Amino acid sequence: MEVTISAADVNKLRNMTGAGMMDCKKALSEANGDFEVATDILRKKGQKVSAARADNKTAEGAVLIKVSADGKNGKLLALACETEPVSKVDGFKTLAAQIMEVADAKNPADADALLALSLTDGRTVNDNIIDLTGKIGEKIVIQNYENVTGEKVVPYIHSNGKLGVLVVFKGVGGADITEVGKDVAMQIAAMKPVAVDKDGVDAKIVEREIEVGKEQARAEGKPEAMLEKIAMGKLNKFYKDSTLLNQEFVKDNSKTIAQLLDGVQKGLTVTAFKRISIG
Repeated sequence: MEVTISAADVNKLRNMTGAGMMDCKKALSEANGDFEVATDILRKKGQKVSAARADNKTAEGAVLIKVSADGKNGKLLALACETEPVSKVDGFKTLAAQIMEVADAKNPADADALLALSLTDGRTVNDNIIDLTGKIGEKIVIQNYENVTGEKVVPYIHSNGKLGVLVVFKGVGGADITEVGKDVAMQIAAMKPVAVDKDGVDAKIVEREIEVGKEQARAEGKPEAMLEKIAMGKLNKFYKDSTLLNQEFVKDNSKTIAQLLDGVQKGLTVTAFKRISIG
């Protein structure tokens, strides 16, 4: 015997799950009016949508940032989706805020640990993402999550809400680094350094830069005996352009970031930074 699904039932399931009216009606019909089964059907739909769209690009979304009251810990979260309209939907923005809230409260070390945490509804972050995927019909993922700790953490989030930076300073002493901290964070946002200093550059990147330098010199007809020296010169130029402390300060190219910091407070430096962007 077919169960009659009332508008009140559909509305009740919609309030329970946040799914669309037609999806709720279809799920209740399939579940013969059983709300628990209908909820499972809706969740499975989310899993199917998520699997089907697993290879889709996520070039939109929101970057959120949070620094502890004592300024010693900072978190960066990028919740990504496929299209800009979805990034503006209340459900997406609410979920992003809830994920950041639980990250702040529970201090997970990485994205996997964050996905396993429970939100206020008792379900995990991962389950909530799958559910929202089913409701919205497009891929939603935690694209990046960073958690840093140090003497002083300074945040910066770009006006488009899709780029965020955390900078970890040491040697602050009693200095007010609000202004210079923001300047350095904006430098990182704009100039995309690969490391704090040359010692932090990945060995594979160094090796690649040396090989590229040699090939360029060889193509220019330089003698083989000179290639290594020329390549090392190019590598030093790479360090100057691509490592934070050696970069020229964008607001005043007469000084490097290291010199800028030392001028504010002797010994002030950066120990780490995180930069994440969507798109």
